[in-house]
Amino acid sequence: MSSDAEQPGPANNDLATMRVGYGHQGIAGRSEESDLDAEQLKDGWLPLMRRWLEDAVEAGIPEPNAMTLGTVDEHGHPCTRTVLCKGLSPAGVLFFTNYESDKGRQLAAVPYASVTFTWVPIAKQITVRGPAERVSAEVTDEYWHSRPRGSRLGAWASEQSRPIGSRAELDAALLHVAERFGVDVDIPVRPNWGGILIRPEVVEFWQGRANRMHNRIRTSRHGDRWSVERLQP
Repeated sequence: MSSDAEQPGPANNDLATMRVGYGHQGIAGRSEESDLDAEQLKDGWLPLMRRWLEDAVEAGIPEPNAMTLGTVDEHGHPCTRTVLCKGLSPAGVLFFTNYESDKGRQLAAVPYASVTFTWVPIAKQITVRGPAERVSAEVTDEYWHSRPRGSRLGAWASEQSRPIGSRAELDAALLHVAERFGVDVDIPVRPNWGGILIRPEVVEFWQGRANRMHNRIRTSRHGDRWSVERLQP
């Protein structure tokens, strides 16, 4: 049994009192918006997700395509981090990474993931869960060559998720890579780097409302069919 010293104490007063009141105008005082309901998912999860992403862009939210990616390792230990969504399609949600990074190795061992987009100023959130798979080399190549040169150099310089002794060593690695490829040479896709597609099995839309009576609508895939249901907040 844990000792008293290991037990959590009372909630920090500042944290315990932190809360935001939601309403039909959200947090940022946006114009009146109707309640989220199942009818808005009649055409599937993708149109509504794109519409909410557009809302986040129009609201000026920094990096509206940022999403929290959840994975587990071979022992079932969870891990989360923020990545950028680089594609939405009927097939699913796409992002890119070093396959030898922590998340890459975890998804190789347990190919299932969850991502959550949180847009606090507009009181909206979307969570997607489903199996994860690597995309084709063609898809990776197309995205790779759309990236800024510095980002491509950085991908070569960093052994992502591996320890390094200092910032100076990291900067030296980038300089070495820049010298290696020169200024005019096209930078090839790094081996073991590429896209990962999460194929949605469950998509939940959350909309903040007053008195914590939030709207939650979940759509789940059952073979070729999708069900839609409202969840209690």
